[in-house]
Amino acid sequence: MDLASVVAPLRAEAERANERRLLTLSGDRTAGLDAAAAAVATLGDDADVTVVTAREGVSWAERLDPAHASRLLGTTRDAVVLDAHAGVSANVLGRVVGAVDGGGLLVLVTPPLDDWPGRRDDADERLAVPPFTVSDVTGRFRRRLVDLLYAHPGVAVVDVDAGRVERDGLTDPPPARPRSTPTTPTDAAFPDAAYRACLTADQAEALAALERLRDPDAAVVVEADRGRGKSATAGLAAGCLAAEGRDVLVTAPAYRNAAEVFDRAAALFDALDVAVERDDDGRRLSTASGRVRFRDPAAVVDSLGVGAEGDAPDALIVDEAAALPVRRLEAFLDGPAVAFVTTVHGYEGAGRGFDVRFRDRLAASDRAVTDVRLDDPIRYAAGDPVEVWAFRALLLDARPAVDQVVAGATPADATYRALDPETLLADEHRLREAFGLLVLAHYRTEPDDLARLLDAPNLTCRALLVDGHVAAVALLAREGGLPASRREAMYEGARVRGNMIPDVLTSQLRDLEAGQPVGYRVLRIATHHALRSAGFGTRLLSACHDEFDDEVDWFGVGYGATPRLVRFWERNGYRTIHCSTTRNAASGEHSAVMLRPTGPDGEALHDRHARRFSRRMRDGLGDALRSLDPDVARAVLRATDAAPAPDLSPHEWRVVAAAAFGPGLYDAAPGAFADLALAHLTDPDVDLSPRAERLLVRKPLQGWSWERVAADLDYVSTRECMRALGAAYRPLVERYGTDVARAERRRYE
Repeated sequence: MDLASVVAPLRAEAERANERRLLTLSGDRTAGLDAAAAAVATLGDDADVTVVTAREGVSWAERLDPAHASRLLGTTRDAVVLDAHAGVSANVLGRVVGAVDGGGLLVLVTPPLDDWPGRRDDADERLAVPPFTVSDVTGRFRRRLVDLLYAHPGVAVVDVDAGRVERDGLTDPPPARPRSTPTTPTDAAFPDAAYRACLTADQAEALAALERLRDPDAAVVVEADRGRGKSATAGLAAGCLAAEGRDVLVTAPAYRNAAEVFDRAAALFDALDVAVERDDDGRRLSTASGRVRFRDPAAVVDSLGVGAEGDAPDALIVDEAAALPVRRLEAFLDGPAVAFVTTVHGYEGAGRGFDVRFRDRLAASDRAVTDVRLDDPIRYAAGDPVEVWAFRALLLDARPAVDQVVAGATPADATYRALDPETLLADEHRLREAFGLLVLAHYRTEPDDLARLLDAPNLTCRALLVDGHVAAVALLAREGGLPASRREAMYEGARVRGNMIPDVLTSQLRDLEAGQPVGYRVLRIATHHALRSAGFGTRLLSACHDEFDDEVDWFGVGYGATPRLVRFWERNGYRTIHCSTTRNAASGEHSAVMLRPTGPDGEALHDRHARRFSRRMRDGLGDALRSLDPDVARAVLRATDAAPAPDLSPHEWRVVAAAAFGPGLYDAAPGAFADLALAHLTDPDVDLSPRAERLLVRKPLQGWSWERVAADLDYVSTRECMRALGAAYRPLVERYGTDVARAERRRYE
């Protein structure tokens, strides 16, 4: 077989249409890589080619290990070769597809396609969550991938073992249409050089919208699919603002997501002949009077808040905003002018999720909001077949059922159904609805989750259907049931895949037996946005409990704690056993772990950790958790079943009673005040206002200064704050106090 006879016409029509083409080389690995080398050699010596493979010894192109595929983000290649013999990661596939330029080739080197779904590889090893083994992993994701390789236009398939062309991939497209022409608005505030750097009219329109960042009350939302130049446009805007002398702060889930912003800003400074200093890692560009700098999301709020000591920026650009949780995005609204730049369909996050979960809160803010969307592709033509294939293969554009088909339904109207992987594989429509809901439910849902849904032996999917449409979906991960040797290794620091709750309880909280009971962790739960707060989540959980309670020892959940979420899980029978001492870097939230025992072993696991949790919080709130939001602290403490009885000495009771009813001083026995506060917050048998309970958290438990507490809780003075603390302890003395405390109180009646 003359491979050039396949590649030449494939490449010719790709160039004519400014589209990409996918060449699949199926068969022996060495033969496939040799064929890939021959295929890309036809592109010419100056072609920019990257081979993504774990195999060393590739000399005919730049080699990149699959673990480092993210380095291709924001770059373009004439061809990318992806070696799938060691395993295909959906995330890696999503990353490499976007790096191929118009007229270029994506070359997929695979085992024989007929055999590929049944083979076991490194990707399967990652899905083999203990106690399951790789033999328990299925190949449904690869089966679906193979079917789509044969079904989609623009995909050539060559059997390198047989020397046979199974599909030529030709589509006979029309010649590429010229791009829309960008122009500089007549009233533009940004320099003409910035608009000349735009490649499409869409980009110029978005850049004009970003001029509003010169207004401190502005919020601009820029949405686009990948390859439309949104990050480049944000970089041009950042450069324009910095050239004016403004301080622009850029954030994203990781710096790699925002690297293009800095590259475009630096290029604009060159065009404007503006002198700039770039630090060693490229994360700060400084002009004579302005700068563009990067910070991760967890550090941004500190830069925006009161007391930022001159570090507060003039504008904030949030790249890949849909990959950040709503709580974090809301915090950014407390700062200066802000731009939210986000991908509509991509593994970085779902723009649709951003719309559903954040738009209402943005609209309710006092910001003047401007929306703009980029539709014109820059790297390749609209309708590019490789983009269409990737969207379907990875479900990048999956979305829930349209609102009209489920709106107005009640939980009683819904039918509880198992969505087993074979059912989902056979029903593309239902698969898209279910996965679309999972994408909206969690800002970190990614293409690899599709492979897990179809192939991972530890996952179980359940749903509520309304007229056949997915109204709510739950993804359950089976955990525990680990042998003694595995538990011992975990106790000594070894990481065990897919067993999050046993891992936390064993390695962090030092419980050697935590991995023995078997449980289901609720990995994801999502309700259609048209049905939220209507009871569907509770109905779905209840049905899952009814089905599985007799099979496992516990149900559990781990998530970024907010008061609303803690209350949801508490209402459904889950109780707090852990609160992480560190914040998640992206969400800025502390993680809570909650359990719902279903049998004696689960009860024993819960009870010992609930007791330890309340004692740990007593000390942790004054140490690693001193910055924990008081409403989160109130919620996680309220949701525990282990309420410690206060054990105060007679002297301590006299001090507390005197502070509550007379002239006593908090500083005479601060530990007694903390113990009594913990007793109330874990068993709120007394009616205290939320503000009073926040005061119990901030002062006795977290040990903040009177001045800081008064400012945080809006007391007019520290004296008023002190009086409020005394008043808060009066009902607690009544509820828990001994005869000594009551006698002390009578002194002041």
